[in-house]
Amino acid sequence: MQIISLFLAAAISIGTIVYGYRAMKNGKKGNIKKAILTTVSAFMLVMAGVVIATIFGGNVLAETAAPAAEAATASGSSLGEGLKYLAAALATGIATIATGMAVGSVGSSAIGAISEDPSLLGKTLIFVGMAEGISIYGMIISILILFV
Repeated sequence: MQIISLFLAAAISIGTIVYGYRAMKNGKKGNIKKAILTTVSAFMLVMAGVVIATIFGGNVLAETAAPAAEAATASGSSLGEGLKYLAAALATGIATIATGMAVGSVGSSAIGAISEDPSLLGKTLIFVGMAEGISIYGMIISILILFV
């Protein structure tokens, strides 16, 4: 079931790329926020199904799952270990997305300010660097989650 869901998520992603390429090639105009929201909603719905099926689903292939379960218990991995890695990935991922949004707005404002007064270059670089610090904080939190 999980494999089918992952293939479905990949098909949604690839279909979105192909549709977007064709729309750009044909000069189609539309609401970009609505298109992104539709695609992200479908993708998240499929991924939520994968997570729920993974957590609550039974073993589809019981005879091949038994050696894997024995190996997992022998190595000491558990649901807590998996959630720890998931939390670290979310901390880094969300911090990186926030950094992209912050650098996008601060950077465009900095370019506008520099075009009017070139002596402001040093001050604007400080603001852009502060925005990039968000991703460093996310990475530090991820390291703390993994090793503490």
